[in-house]
Amino acid sequence: MNPRTTAKIGLSTASVYPESTASGFELAARLGYDGVEVMVGIDPLSTQIDAVRRLVDYHQLPVLAVHAPCLLITQRVWGTDPWGKLERSAEAAKDLGADVVVVHPPFRWQREYARGFVEGIARLEAETGVIFAVENMYPWRAPGKGLQAYAPSWDPTEQSYAHTTLDLSHASTAEQDCVELAATMGKSLTHVHLTDGTGSAKDEHLVPGRGTQRAADLLTALAKQDFRGHIVIEINTRRAASRSEREIDLVESLEFTRKHFVKAGSRRTPFAVTPEGEISELTP
Repeated sequence: MNPRTTAKIGLSTASVYPESTASGFELAARLGYDGVEVMVGIDPLSTQIDAVRRLVDYHQLPVLAVHAPCLLITQRVWGTDPWGKLERSAEAAKDLGADVVVVHPPFRWQREYARGFVEGIARLEAETGVIFAVENMYPWRAPGKGLQAYAPSWDPTEQSYAHTTLDLSHASTAEQDCVELAATMGKSLTHVHLTDGTGSAKDEHLVPGRGTQRAADLLTALAKQDFRGHIVIEINTRRAASRSEREIDLVESLEFTRKHFVKAGSRRTPFAVTPEGEISELTP
């Protein structure tokens, strides 16, 4: 696990769905993202690592992370053995030059997998040298009650994971505050899925700044802490009426991130030069 010198802002290929993984790379490169997180399984091409490598070479854009196929709709991608899927995700990450695999906690009905999950994640990290960043999820909310769908917990701060992923939409659905959750995650916070939500029971994945999560405050706090993990835009653009509308959301998300993730000393102070050659700062 090589130490990182700076945080990179990436685009999840899930953000362009129903467009393809190839479209994700093309948009990320053209719009100025630093890299891509490959969501494995939604698009068949995402499971073909040689094809993804060709996209990396063609667009000259790195893969920052691989999202393991652990969604309900990807339960049969790369087999049905959950540990085998994670091992294959680590192999894909190494083949593509990524240093992070994003993984969800097991579903409660995956009892054997869930029973040894915390220890198994630590073992995989030690064996592969790849970071497995366990993502915060949420209770499935029904009228009057919440269903605990994940085990050992939907909240990774309740376990001893070395590395975690903070997803702001999931925090919103779980009725958590992303800034407080990041503080609780502490040094384990390695990866961020930057998005937003309004507290709905639905996992909304809004453009950051359009919901009620304190996305701007989180980015400011991370910048002050010299956060060096990846910040990945993972929004839902399925309702975009056109490619241009989707691009507007992706550009807005990137600009929002760059605006608020500014490290101390990196802001440019406007100045003027007098006829005598003296430099003076301009005040707003």
